[in-house]
Amino acid sequence: MHLTDAHSRTPEDCLAALDAAPSGLTSAEAARRLDALGPNRLPETRTRGPARRFLAQFDNVLIYVLLGAAAVTATLQHWVDMGVIIAVVLANAVIGFVQEGKAEAAMAAIRGMLAPRAATLRDGARASVDGADLVPGDVVLLEAGDKAPADLRILEARGLAAQEAILTGESVPVDKTPEPVAADAPLGDRRSMLWSGTLVTQGTARGLVTATGETTEIGRIGGLLAGVETLSTPLVAQMDHFARWLSLLILAVSALLLIYGHFVDHRDFGEIFMVVVGVAVAAIPEGLPAVMTITLAIGVQAMARRNAIVRRLPAIEAIGSVSVICTDKTGTLTRNEMVVAAVETPEGAFEVSGEGYAPEGAVTPAGDLARLSAAAALCNDAALRLRDGVWTVEGDPMEGALRAFAAKVSPEITARRIDAVPFDSRHRFMAVLTDGEEGRVVRLKGAPERVLGMCPDTDHAAWTARAEAMARRGLRVLALAERAQPGPRIDEAALEGGMVFLGLVGLIDPPRPEAVAAIAECRAAGVRVKMITGDHAGTAAAIAAQIGLENPARVMTGADIDRLDDAALALQVAGVDVFARTSPEHKLRLVAALQSNGLSVAMTGDGVNDAPALKRADAGVAMGLKGSEAAKEAADLVLADDNFATIAAAVREGRTVYDNLRKVISWTLPTNAGESLVVVLALLAGLALPVTAVQILWINLITAVTLGVALAFEPSEPDAMARPPRRRDAPLLSAELVWRVAFVTALFIAAVFGVFSHAIDRGHSLALAQTMAMNTLVVLEVFNLFVIRNMHGTSLTWRALRATPVVWAVVATVVAAQFAVTYLPPLQALLGTRPVPLADGLVIVGVGAAFFAIVEIEKQIRLGPLLTRPS
Repeated sequence: MHLTDAHSRTPEDCLAALDAAPSGLTSAEAARRLDALGPNRLPETRTRGPARRFLAQFDNVLIYVLLGAAAVTATLQHWVDMGVIIAVVLANAVIGFVQEGKAEAAMAAIRGMLAPRAATLRDGARASVDGADLVPGDVVLLEAGDKAPADLRILEARGLAAQEAILTGESVPVDKTPEPVAADAPLGDRRSMLWSGTLVTQGTARGLVTATGETTEIGRIGGLLAGVETLSTPLVAQMDHFARWLSLLILAVSALLLIYGHFVDHRDFGEIFMVVVGVAVAAIPEGLPAVMTITLAIGVQAMARRNAIVRRLPAIEAIGSVSVICTDKTGTLTRNEMVVAAVETPEGAFEVSGEGYAPEGAVTPAGDLARLSAAAALCNDAALRLRDGVWTVEGDPMEGALRAFAAKVSPEITARRIDAVPFDSRHRFMAVLTDGEEGRVVRLKGAPERVLGMCPDTDHAAWTARAEAMARRGLRVLALAERAQPGPRIDEAALEGGMVFLGLVGLIDPPRPEAVAAIAECRAAGVRVKMITGDHAGTAAAIAAQIGLENPARVMTGADIDRLDDAALALQVAGVDVFARTSPEHKLRLVAALQSNGLSVAMTGDGVNDAPALKRADAGVAMGLKGSEAAKEAADLVLADDNFATIAAAVREGRTVYDNLRKVISWTLPTNAGESLVVVLALLAGLALPVTAVQILWINLITAVTLGVALAFEPSEPDAMARPPRRRDAPLLSAELVWRVAFVTALFIAAVFGVFSHAIDRGHSLALAQTMAMNTLVVLEVFNLFVIRNMHGTSLTWRALRATPVVWAVVATVVAAQFAVTYLPPLQALLGTRPVPLADGLVIVGVGAAFFAIVEIEKQIRLGPLLTRPS
């Protein structure tokens, strides 16, 4: 029992449809309906317990392979290597468990928005009831400061306005009236309704409950949120795909090698099995998940320093790969604070500077605005307060802006109020009678067309045109007037036709200055910004032009979106940057339409109405200061400073993290491939192993995590924000990366076999030759690290050679460890190593330097103008 079309019906029709009366329900009838319909709260969602969420962290193919490798190494009694693998798996699971937020928290946040108590009429008398006990048909009494406890059809209203930004995105309170509106009116234009969770900012009302719980607008958004599919980030999806194929490849190669060694080469099965397991363990990049997690965790810290709080680790990579940012307007691109920006008087036009509600700014050109500013300050119920160095408003934001404007013009206004006519949507003005130095004066403000009708000696057509011109700039226009009146009370009849017109004031929720610069930076980085708001089309277009969107003139409204199916919307959405009068469903459709074009989408917002789209987007970004809890819980990132400019910084950090992840992969894959293929090729050729199994495990232990971790600390490359964003379907292993892995792997194999053969030719023992080959592998990995650090530029610069402190720390650690296993007798006995003579040590370093030169030259050829010049 709820009405979906209550906004278009008369109050009498709504009462009849719900079998209710203006005096409310009886207690017995309310109890009967409560039993039948259930309480006025959103349904609890089933959630996973901590144990299930922790175990879910292990649901990954590469983790399965690592656990299998740990079991095999345990059977071979390679306890150190098994310990390393288990530690990596557990660290990955713990970090993922701690960092990932619970999706159901968004629903809990929305449930918390419902009003706890409500003043209603029961048995013909006023009663205070729990908000959960309201039922359709109840009559609720509201006044300024109350939160609507359910969706209400307004029966009676006096001077009523409500703040609906959490649902519509509209930054100023909306005047409410009992008069019906069109059946197809957008949510923000249904002025005959009060929505659950919205705040009454002024006036009083009597409303009929038409919907409760999950049937309210907030409840419907909660349903959308629960049904939204959370997409995997590109990195997570690609790593999962990569892990599956890598695992299959390693298992297939290992099985073939086992068959070949036993049945073709007639080696002992136990011997060849142990060698094959060693090869498999060497081939599996067990350090990769840990290094990737560490890389993402470092990105979390870097973003936190830039006021971007990451709730899920993979979101860092997602924000770096976005190609479209869909942003809400109110509170995100704008300050969510009204300010007087322009004034029109009979003396001329004036511009007003200043930010927020601070009574600081200038009016240009100079002029006499004393009477206008007095009317703005005295015909006003708001108050300005300085709290913690920030000016805030108590009351209506538009009246707060008028007070700030008046203080900029005339700091001292001493007249006192004697009488007042509060604003009412029926007469559309507010009037006050004041007593001061100029005597008793009635001052009045209201809608321009209404006030002009009360001022006979005014050119109505000219002033209407000036008001419309201001409205086209995205300004909300008010008119002010005054007249002398000696009596103690306002004579409302005398106001009609007896006012003196003072002028027009234009108010706007101004753009954040830093948002303009951030949008310019995003455009330079190839990231397109689209505004999706519930505000009016004219206001949205004006703000879009001020902040520098690519195509601010073309606006698509929610009604336009409704007329398009998903395929048609996907075709049109790319060319439109401003979407106005949108609902939560529209935002969801727009995000999905952009994603269907292969684009990675970030969605920013602060209201409950943004939560479903935040959850659906590749990267959901919520405002931390003014954002609702529902938006924060549904988002992947939360901006601690509500600053759109922080998003541009987050994109840079996200691209840096992705670059570093690619560097880790580019370093890890040829390292593991080189280690394993050296053994495989030796077996296939019937040669002695250049490196023993235990030495390969040592290399994995000492270098796989340490050198890889150094790449996680790399700073942003200079061209990070000059490159276009990668496509959503761009492969992690691009052709360029595959070529580089193959090229470096081939050099690894050639260098190791070359040094091993050199040692044998010089008459060294097999153990010494294997020691030299092992050290060659480590030296190549160190030199490869310095090449990889600069994937998009040269490694032969002072900045590149200086590196980060972490790089030199891990290199020093690896070098010290290699000296220890090469020259300390206890470790020699453990790994089967021998001391390397100085001359042979210099040969190994020389081979590493030659490797560095070859790889760097190849990189410069690949990055050179002949290969990168557009065709």
